[in-house]
Amino acid sequence: MKKKWCDYLWIGELLYWVLGLCNILFAWLGMLFFTIPLLVALIGGNKAYCSRYCGRGQLLGLLGKRLSRNAPPPRFLRSRWFRYGFLAFFMIMFGLMLRGTYMVFTGAPLRQTVTLLWVFKLPWQWARVDMVAPWIAQFAFGFYGVMMTSTVLGLVTMALFRPRSWCVYCPMGTMTQGICMLKQKKEDGGCGGEGQENCGAVENSRQ
Repeated sequence: MKKKWCDYLWIGELLYWVLGLCNILFAWLGMLFFTIPLLVALIGGNKAYCSRYCGRGQLLGLLGKRLSRNAPPPRFLRSRWFRYGFLAFFMIMFGLMLRGTYMVFTGAPLRQTVTLLWVFKLPWQWARVDMVAPWIAQFAFGFYGVMMTSTVLGLVTMALFRPRSWCVYCPMGTMTQGICMLKQKKEDGGCGGEGQENCGAVENSRQ
């Protein structure tokens, strides 16, 4: 089957990490991975981004061909309480990251660290950020940590279960599914069900 341009979006995911290592300020580009899925769900009423355009999902699928146990993910990962609970926790951590950015904006010193898995602080002193305001740099450090944390979780679930098991409980996927549910009001073939094709979560977990 001939591949389409959207089948190569995993390159963009890799490029994001390379650019971030070269200069932490490129972490701001990750906001595209937050806004585009929400816009697709709001405008299109579906999860086409998750199913076709998510570079991280594509990358996990490619790596999983060699590194995954290809075991079914545990049922609790698909449960509503876990998905929405993880989304709530993730948003709280995101809010704390924004709070840290605001504190730097109001005069607190810049912290040149990237926090992995919300616990491990990785020194990042080589980053050159003196050309921007400190709060802009602080957001970049915090956001890169958020993106790195979600990627590590995706790689762990990829290795333990099926390649795209991360898609089952991805916070962005949960949010876009909620938007679909509101827009389509649980109509047949919409995103209200747990395993509809355009929701992408169950389909992705089988890849």
